Formats: sequence, structure tokens, C-alpha cells
Amino acid sequence: MTDVPQHAFDDAAQVLHCALSGDSDAVVGTFDAVVDRSGVVGAWDVAWCLAATMVGRDVVRGGAWTLEFPGIDDARYDKRWVARFVSAYANGDVPTSEALFSAAIADGQLPDCLLTLAGSTVATLRHRAA
Repeated sequence: MTDVPQHAFDDAAQVLHCALSGDSDAVVGTFDAVVDRSGVVGAWDVAWCLAATMVGRDVVRGGAWTLEFPGIDDARYDKRWVARFVSAYANGDVPTSEALFSAAIADGQLPDCLLTLAGSTVATLRHRAA
């Protein structure tokens, strides 16, 4: 689908470490450092890694996955964004994921979306471990 550089995996691991410890300021700080170093493309790479973590290895990507989230149109912006971004990942739909990033930037919502993505990834990991 797309080649993500190794440093994006390292950054995603740092985001997850901060999110697992409940330090949302450190999550935001990590994303800020990524943007300072690699721009928005770097943040997209980290988000793509987080989506991969949520979807997991046992799911065949690039199919016709549908988004089944009752009441999604009534959910907060960041929650709708995360659901759609993860769906784009599951479908291997890079153009949609990029459009979602652009829309979140234009709407001034990207930091909240990325924080919610990190929290959702942690919740998924905890659910799997339980």
C-alpha cells in the first residue's frame, strides 16, 4: 500500500507509550516534534502506523471494508475522523486518508483527531489484552 519510514514506527511507539501512561500532553508533544521534523507527511505516517496497530495483522487489507459505527454522523468530529481514517487504512485507501488529513487541518481539528486516534489505539490494545 504505502512505504512508511522506520522512524514513523519509532514515533508511533513513542505516541503509544505516552498514551498508555495517560500523558496526553506528551502525545501532543510527540506529534508536534514529528511535524517539526518531517512535516504533516510525518504525522500522516505515524497516524498510518497507529491505524495499522488498531486493525491488526489478521485482517486482509485492501478489500471492501465498510464502516459500521451506529450514529457516526452524530459523533464528535474527532471520533468520526478516526473511524473514517481507520476504515481508509483497512481498505488501503491512501487518497481518502490524505483527504481526511487535509480536511482536519483545514478545520483546525488535526491535533484533536490525532489525540483521539492515539487513545482509540490504546483502547483497542487494552481490549485485545483483556
